[in-house]
Amino acid sequence: MSDARIPVTLITGFLGSGKTTLLGKLLARPELADTAVIVNELGEVGLDHELVETVTDEVTVLTSGCLCCALRQDLVATLRDLLTKRQAGTIPPFARVAVETTGLADPAPVLQTLVADPLVGSFFALDACVATVDAVAGLDTLAAHAEAVKQAAVADRILLTKTDMAPDTAALEAELAALNPGAPRVRVLHGDLDPGVILNQARRPDAERLAELDRWLGAAEAQHDHHRDHHHDRHGGVEAHSLTWDEPVDWAAFSRWLTELVEGRGDRLLRVKGLVRVAGERRPLLVQGVQHVFHEPVWLAAWPRGRPAQTRLVVIGRGLNAQDLQADLAKTQSQQPR
Repeated sequence: MSDARIPVTLITGFLGSGKTTLLGKLLARPELADTAVIVNELGEVGLDHELVETVTDEVTVLTSGCLCCALRQDLVATLRDLLTKRQAGTIPPFARVAVETTGLADPAPVLQTLVADPLVGSFFALDACVATVDAVAGLDTLAAHAEAVKQAAVADRILLTKTDMAPDTAALEAELAALNPGAPRVRVLHGDLDPGVILNQARRPDAERLAELDRWLGAAEAQHDHHRDHHHDRHGGVEAHSLTWDEPVDWAAFSRWLTELVEGRGDRLLRVKGLVRVAGERRPLLVQGVQHVFHEPVWLAAWPRGRPAQTRLVVIGRGLNAQDLQADLAKTQSQQPR
């Protein structure tokens, strides 16, 4: 059954990393003509030359047909207001929402709202989180600002901007791979980007989603093997860890492990994503979460082709130890009823 909820794309990134330029170029594309944009302040978007008609005190229509409103309250109230006006016909209908965070914002609370709030979840669905990273200042920014680290660590897509001024991005991409191995890194010049790179990610055919998830997990496994023999503490100790488990897991015990992980290490946990081999099931179960909040698990049709049916997880966090995580998982499985 298709998902009728309105997809939401979250655009995050540090100050000066190109979010404004990217958003302006995207909104000029016909593919985004029916988009509602939520920004922190209208003036920050740099779209004043495109504003043509004020519908209400909060919502403005751009020449492209997009709606633009400021996030002056919390996100739930803003989404509720947009939905109410849409249903009442006081603003044009929109088919998607784009949310731009401030450059200093931690995106995790916004992601948690989109995933966990009952009202939001009834009408809106998180499509993807994308982060812009400045190729010129990115390395220094990641070293100096925890917010930039979180923005990169939780992203589904990382967009490398200003690469015309810093074409050699090897060192920066190595740092981003350590933070978030599975997130594809895409170069963006002057804000020009194919909207298909970031839109409708959650609604792609299962085969495409599964193939990308397999690449995500494979990248994390390779990165984890590369760093297995030495400890490093860059970015405040934020690292990606790869966990595998060959035997089928008891779902109740696995859920208990997740609960204990959140309760005991939630303040250091940024993201969890992976496939679980559940006892008694042939299909893989997709689990993913951000900090304290997890999406509803989703059964996928099949395991990645050419891969063993095994539990494979990526855990991204600060000061976490892969051996401890693996041992805790083993402990919960050994305690399951026989």
